[in-house]
Amino acid sequence: MAATPQPTDIRLHQASRLLEIHFDNGTECMLSCEFLRVYSPSAEVRGHGAGQEVLQIGKEGVNIIAIEPVGNYAVKLTFSDGHDTGLYSWDYLYHLAAHYEPMWMDYIAKLEAAGHQRKSII
Repeated sequence: MAATPQPTDIRLHQASRLLEIHFDNGTECMLSCEFLRVYSPSAEVRGHGAGQEVLQIGKEGVNIIAIEPVGNYAVKLTFSDGHDTGLYSWDYLYHLAAHYEPMWMDYIAKLEAAGHQRKSII
């Protein structure tokens, strides 16, 4: 099995609330802070097992205020709403990059099913 691509550069664009990631296999992505927040790998968001996920609502304007390396395998992101308990491993960041579109659409569908209208943030 091939090793997961490793990030070679991670840059936060706070004004646009985007995290830019470049991987060593040439993959590049721009992930919104909202996307990263609602798909946090923390137990608060994921729950403690299948079916225990907690839909994150009202995260349209969230930003990342700190990025801390964790060993050689992950980063800890601190969000402007105080959330800071998820460790984003290189595997998980690559998974988010590779599956951004379907995961984003799933999130939007879940918000709509819950009756939440996303706010437009400029």
